[in-house]
Amino acid sequence: MPHTDRRTAMRWGAAVLAGAVVGLSGACSSDPNSVAAQAQSGDRKGYISGDGAIEQIAPSDRGNTVALTGTTLEGEPWSMKGMDGTVVVVNVWGSWCPPCIEETPELQKTWQQVQAEQLEVEFIGLDTQESPESGLAFQKANNVTYPSLGYDGGVPVLALQGKVAATPTTLVLDREGRIAARVSGPLTAATLRGLIDDVLAEA
Repeated sequence: MPHTDRRTAMRWGAAVLAGAVVGLSGACSSDPNSVAAQAQSGDRKGYISGDGAIEQIAPSDRGNTVALTGTTLEGEPWSMKGMDGTVVVVNVWGSWCPPCIEETPELQKTWQQVQAEQLEVEFIGLDTQESPESGLAFQKANNVTYPSLGYDGGVPVLALQGKVAATPTTLVLDREGRIAARVSGPLTAATLRGLIDDVLAEA
């Protein structure tokens, strides 16, 4: 190939590559929660966050009872056995996750509300991808008073029937222990309380 043709081809190839990079960047920036965008963003630490989407499941469409067990961050055994008739809120979180940090006061506020009103509601956190020591330090620093299960290699998450695709995720289980609602991403106290009240109101 003549020297001038080679230079022309190289310039053309560089222009195509630059266009592809711009196109890719535009695609990523259009969805900040996409896997690609999160991998490129340092503050997301390589995890998948949700957008706060709410899913409510009609009683007739709910799956089997969730059989969640584990060991709390304090080292105590915990199980859903004996919680029949109780609405259970399960929050999957990690101290390394910015949206989890953001929603922690909202969860604690709701927990204090349902306790004060003596409602048949229990909260259980599910710390993920970190040591019990790290999770417990975070809970103490943020005055979280409901318990959390340790990561335990991800075993507790397996009991949640594939409903956890993002961190944080919050599930509301009905009085039979079935998943009645899910929030994929951070939530507010008002949203969580509304979901709890809906399940409590079921016959």
